[in-house]
Amino acid sequence: MPLLEIAGLQKGFSRPDGVYEKVIDIPSFTLSERAQVAIKGESGLGKTTLLNLIAGILKPDAGSIKLMGREVSSLSEAQRDRVRAESMGYVFQTFNLLPAFTCYENVLLGMTFGDKIDPMFAQGMLKRVGLEARLQYYPHQLSTGQQQRVAVARALANRPKLVLADEPTGNLDGANSDRALRLIREVCAENDAALLLVSHDPNVLSQFESVLSLKELNQAGARSEVGE
Repeated sequence: MPLLEIAGLQKGFSRPDGVYEKVIDIPSFTLSERAQVAIKGESGLGKTTLLNLIAGILKPDAGSIKLMGREVSSLSEAQRDRVRAESMGYVFQTFNLLPAFTCYENVLLGMTFGDKIDPMFAQGMLKRVGLEARLQYYPHQLSTGQQQRVAVARALANRPKLVLADEPTGNLDGANSDRALRLIREVCAENDAALLLVSHDPNVLSQFESVLSLKELNQAGARSEVGE
């Protein structure tokens, strides 16, 4: 059984003129346990929308999303929040750290949503990403690369089965980008988590053995390009 299984997934939004525009139309997609897959696509093709659908942040208009055999797309918002907290980690492009909380508190708070509060593991994750000396630092006291490492630690803090990463190196320079990507992949492997990353960066994509095209997966995107 695949870790993640998508079938007939559709999502669209109303444009300012009131016309409904389909953004996601994916007939099928599967991801195996512990797999590391990158999905490539330019801006506007629906990469973030796809991850948000998988994470349960958005509810699909049609179709099925199964995680570990459990149908999650039809759950209520609260139930989807619970599944995300218990089984998924999400590395956002903008990090989404809480500015009023320290590094350690950001990671620990991420744990509370999944009822897996483990202070020692939280500290261990921050040590793993090289921030053991900055546990009590606030996000504004960290460099961009250090903030990214906090975001990675938080995403892995609940020992998720699936980690989603949305252009996770988009705000980093070349050297920090390579280090952050290595870190994400290594920590996922160490924790037996599958990784699904989306990016338009050729340097990021070149580091993955398995790269899929969102244009080919997504019929809505393919139709849009044909129409242009």
